[in-house]
Amino acid sequence: MPKEYFKKLQDLLDTERNEDLQSYLKLTENTSAADRRALGLTWYPIAIRNTEIGRGDYLTVELERTTHQDFSHQFRFGSAVVLFSNHDAKEDRIEGIINHQSGSRMKISFRVDELPDWTRDGKLGVDLLFDNNSYDEMQSALKQATHLAENESENKLIRILTKGEKPSFQGEEKFIIPNTLNDSQQLAVNKIIAADHLAVVHGPPGTGKTTTLVHAIKSLVKHNDQKILVVAPSNTAVDLLTEKLAAEGLKVIRVGNPARVSERLLAATLDHQMAEHPEMKTIKALKKQASEYKNMAHKYKRSFGKAERDQRKALFDEAHKIGKEVEKTEQYIMDNLFTKAQIITATLVGANHYTVRNLKYNTIVIDEAGQALEPACWIPILKAQKVILAGDHFQLSPTIKSNEAARNGLSNTLLEKAVNLHPESVVLLKEQYRMNKDIMGYSSQVFYKSELIAHHSVADHLLFTGDQPIQFIDTAGCSFDEKLDGTSTTNPDEAAFLVKHLTHLVNNLTDQSLTDNFPSVAIVSPYKQQVQILNALVQENEILNPYRNKIAVNTIDSFQGQERDVVYISLTRSNGDGSIGFLSDTRRMNVAMTRARKKLVIIGDSATLSKSNFYAEFIQYAEQLGAYHSAWEFMEL
Repeated sequence: MPKEYFKKLQDLLDTERNEDLQSYLKLTENTSAADRRALGLTWYPIAIRNTEIGRGDYLTVELERTTHQDFSHQFRFGSAVVLFSNHDAKEDRIEGIINHQSGSRMKISFRVDELPDWTRDGKLGVDLLFDNNSYDEMQSALKQATHLAENESENKLIRILTKGEKPSFQGEEKFIIPNTLNDSQQLAVNKIIAADHLAVVHGPPGTGKTTTLVHAIKSLVKHNDQKILVVAPSNTAVDLLTEKLAAEGLKVIRVGNPARVSERLLAATLDHQMAEHPEMKTIKALKKQASEYKNMAHKYKRSFGKAERDQRKALFDEAHKIGKEVEKTEQYIMDNLFTKAQIITATLVGANHYTVRNLKYNTIVIDEAGQALEPACWIPILKAQKVILAGDHFQLSPTIKSNEAARNGLSNTLLEKAVNLHPESVVLLKEQYRMNKDIMGYSSQVFYKSELIAHHSVADHLLFTGDQPIQFIDTAGCSFDEKLDGTSTTNPDEAAFLVKHLTHLVNNLTDQSLTDNFPSVAIVSPYKQQVQILNALVQENEILNPYRNKIAVNTIDSFQGQERDVVYISLTRSNGDGSIGFLSDTRRMNVAMTRARKKLVIIGDSATLSKSNFYAEFIQYAEQLGAYHSAWEFMEL
C-alpha cells in the first residue's frame, strides 16, 4: 500500500539524517576556524562589502572571503549558515540563508533590522550549518504524498510509481523529430510525448541523453504548450540543461544560482530576469526610501530615553511597511515572469523554493535520476501529472551516509524501481558517441546486454595509428603490495608504475610529433589516499610537467559525467586473501571505464582481482583482444 510505502521511506530518511548529523558534528565540534576552512565548511576571514534591504523583514548582506580564495568549499544557494566573530564565536553569531554565491562572494539573508555591533570589529567568518532544510523538504513531501495516497481520489502517478499500476500511452501518432537524432533517441522522444504519466530514458555513457531530453522538452512545449519543470540532483546537471534549452530559444527560468558562470546561464536566472523587468525601478526607489528610514533609526542608539526608543521603533516600522510593499512588487514581477516562462529549471530541493513553491506543472523531467535520493524526487513529482525519469542505474548511485539506511532500501532509486516495474515505459539509448568500440565492449556486455553500438565516428578512433585502445596491465608477482593509510588503501609501487607508464606514452607521442595537440588525460582510483600519491608523483615528474593542465588526477566519483581521451585506472588492491573492498561496487567501475574516448589503461593485480567474476571476466575480455600485459613487460622502460 502507498501509505506503508511512504512510511518506510520516512523512517529510512530519519536514519540517514541522524547519521549525517552525527558525522557533521564530529567534523565540526571543537575544531578551529582554520580546520573547518580546510574541510570547506568555513570562510574565514571575511569582510562585509555591502548591506541592503532584502525581502520582507530580511536584511541582505554581501560578504567576501579575503584570503584562501582557492580553497574549495561546500557553500551553495539555499544553504543555512552562521556569521560569527572569532573574538567570541559562541556568543557573537547570527544565522541566515545564502541567496547568492559565486566565486569568493556570497549574499546572505538575515532576519534582522541591522547587524549587531560586533560585526564592526573584524575577525569575522561564516560557517556552514547542518543542512536541515533539504531533509525537512524531503520529509514534508513524503508526508504530503502519504496524505494524497490515503484519499480515494488518489493520484494516479503515485499508484503507478508505488503500486505498479500500469501507465498508459497516447496513440501511435508519430511526431516530427529532427533527423539529427538516431533511432533509439527518436524512440525515446516519441515515448516521452506519448506517455500519459511515466516515461524512462535509460542513457548509458556517451549516448546523448541530454540531447534527447532537450529535443523531447522542445517537442512537449510545441505540441502541448505546457509549462515544464526540469530538475536534477546536482547544480551542474541543472546548469547544463538550462544552457542547452536556452540555446534552443525556449523561455527558461533557472531558480537558484548556477554553479557555472556563462552569459546564457546568467540570462536565464530568475535574479537576472527580475533585474531586467521594468517594475524594478519601483523596487529600487522603495528600497532607497527604506534604507533612509533605517539609517535615521541607527542614529537613535538603544541607550537613549523612551522618546528616542519610540522614534527609533517608528522609523523601523516605516521601513518594514516599505519592505512588505517591496515583497508584493517582487511577487508581482515573479508571477509575471513565471506566467510567460515555458520551462523552470532547479535542483530537486530547489523545486520547492519560495519563489516557485506553489507552481503546478503538466510534466516534470528528472535528469540524473540514478543519482537522486527517492525522497528528494517526490518534492517535484507531487507538482505534476506526468514524470520523465532520465539517467543510468548502472552508474553511481546517490551518496548515502548511513549503511543501515542504504541496506534497507534508501540506495534503491526511483529510476531503478521504475525500470523494473514498468519496462513498457523504458527506452534504452543504444548508440554511443564517446568511446572506441573495444573500450565500450566490456561495459556493454556486462551492463547493457551487449546492446550498445559505437557510432562510426568513434568506433575505431585511436590516439595514433597502431596504438592499443585498451590495456590491462597485470601487476601479479611484482610485490606491489597495498598498504593501509589511515582508513584508506594505498599502493605506492602501483602508483609509481602507472606514472612511469604514462611517461612512456608521452615520450611515444613526442616521438610521433603528436604533442602539439596533447590528449586530455584522467588518472583515477577509488581510493582518496592513492589519488593523493598519484597527484604528488605527477606534480614532480619533469616529463609530464609541460602537460600538467591536460592531466587530471581524482577519484572515480568526481569524473561521473565527464570524458577524457586517455584514462588510467589504478585499482590499488593487492593482497593475499582476495579482498577488494570498494572495487566490488561494479557500477563505480562502469563509470571509470567509460570515461575514456581513445585509450583505457587499467592497472591491477589479477591474483587479488580474479576472486571477483566481474574482474576475472574483464581480464578474459582483455586477453581475447590481445590487450592483456604483464607489468614485467614494462619494467625496463
